[in-house]
Order: sequence, then C-alpha cells, then structure tokens
Amino acid sequence: MKTFDIKSDMPTAAEAGTRLANIIRNSNGKDKVIKIIHGYGSTGVGGSIKKSVHASLRNRVRSGEIKAYIPGEAFSQPMGFDEVIQTYSSLIKSDVDYRKMNDGITFVIQK
Repeated sequence: MKTFDIKSDMPTAAEAGTRLANIIRNSNGKDKVIKIIHGYGSTGVGGSIKKSVHASLRNRVRSGEIKAYIPGEAFSQPMGFDEVIQTYSSLIKSDVDYRKMNDGITFVIQK
C-alpha cells in the first residue's frame, strides 16, 4: 500500500483536491489500496481538506471510479462503514494505522 501526504505543506482545499485527483488517476490499477494523509484540521473537528477529500471520494464511489473508501475515524464511531471495513480489512490490516482511529487518514480501495 502506498501512502500519499496531501497536506504537509498546508495547501488550500482546492489544491489538495487536485492532488487527490492526480493520485487516484495515476495509481488506479497499480495498487489495490492507497492511504491518503489529509489531516483532521487544526481545531480537531475536521478541516476543509478532510471534508473535501471525503466529498470527492463519495462522488468517486458513486461514479464507479473507485470501489470504496474508509475514513480513519470509521474504526471508532458508527459511520456506516462497517461492511466496507469487513470486506476490505484483509487489504489494510497490515498498515500501521489500521484500527487506530486516525481522523487524519483515509484508505481508498481502488478498482
């Protein structure tokens, strides 16, 4: 699994969205799962990058561009991702952030 940090240099949400799109476009088919580090916002309640990443990934699931995604916080609170976690746990369970409830990451399951 490859990891991509789209927030380390503090981009705008739009810049981070462009990075996410490029990452998915360039890695689709190469890796079953990619991990996106987007941060969780300086207030600890979810920043604009995290929100835009999740919105983008929801749209990509609907359009069939990716299979699924799992927000890090889905391991600690009911968010409707239980079936997705169960289905794809074999692909992510070796990652250091698996089940750590890390609000600043999201796993993307590709086609």
